[in-house]
Amino acid sequence: MARHVLAGDIGGTKTNLALYAVDRSRGLAVVREASVPSRRYRGLEAVLAEFLAGGRERVSAAAFGIAGPVVDGRVKTTNLPWVVRGERLERLIGGGRVRLMNDLEATAYGGLFLPRRRIAWLARGKRRRGNVAVIAAGTGLGEAFLYWDGERYRPVPTEGGHADFAPRNDKELALLVYLQKRYPRVSYERVLSGPGLVNIFSFLSEELGRPVAPRVRERLAREDPAAVIGEAGVAGTCPASAEAVETFVALYGAQAGNLALTVMSTGGLFVGGGIAVKLLPRMRDGTFVSAFLDKGRYRDFLAAMPIGVLLDPKTALLGAAHAAAELLRR
Repeated sequence: MARHVLAGDIGGTKTNLALYAVDRSRGLAVVREASVPSRRYRGLEAVLAEFLAGGRERVSAAAFGIAGPVVDGRVKTTNLPWVVRGERLERLIGGGRVRLMNDLEATAYGGLFLPRRRIAWLARGKRRRGNVAVIAAGTGLGEAFLYWDGERYRPVPTEGGHADFAPRNDKELALLVYLQKRYPRVSYERVLSGPGLVNIFSFLSEELGRPVAPRVRERLAREDPAAVIGEAGVAGTCPASAEAVETFVALYGAQAGNLALTVMSTGGLFVGGGIAVKLLPRMRDGTFVSAFLDKGRYRDFLAAMPIGVLLDPKTALLGAAHAAAELLRR
């Protein structure tokens, strides 16, 4: 008889949940799933109570990828006014074990289980058994890695997205000065995220006077600014948007290279998050990889690393599901 595990991917914009049946061969099959706007609820407990009310399955274990640092079984979410506690969730699901994970930790783990066709390779490199870096720009900037212990991969979270933004040239230095007038501190998340793309666009249009297409200016007033800028930038229909996307992708590659050096990711790099998928034509044009490799004497070292964009938006959910299934085996 199959046992059931619950998995969740909790972000600042939406919360994705799925219930899986785990068979004797440790395979996972989706029983039901849901996606809801996170800010509609006061906390994760309210979301889970609503989801669990839709069925009678007994949940034996659960794991949740959450945008925020997990410390002592507790998470204060970065982009939501939520505090999540593991012991409360255990009571809510009926006593099954619960694992709280950073959202990028879950994404990193999920990347191991994705079919290869669900990964767009920016650089093939050389496949090795070694640490794998993971970076993902979305509502914020997440970073994690998969640690190779000699036998298996273990996901490790970080909060590297909140490290200080380090300009590499005069334009990026001017961008930093521009953002310092807006924020008390400028982290990489201020430039590598949905709001970060908007910050770059504002700098280019307001500070450097780059022209904005009239149609884009109209849409910015009534639609999601990051989505509008990204779409126009990829299509090349707006000079300011096109330069904003190019700058964003270059910064993305540079910080990905920093992460790869920091964690010695000889096993490669995964790029997650919806922004990379939407900007995929520009991610593939060489700008990202060029910035990734621009590390002086370590260029050849980085050139050996495979770089892949995770195309499946449910990668973190998949990672959480497999983490929950592991709790059953323990």
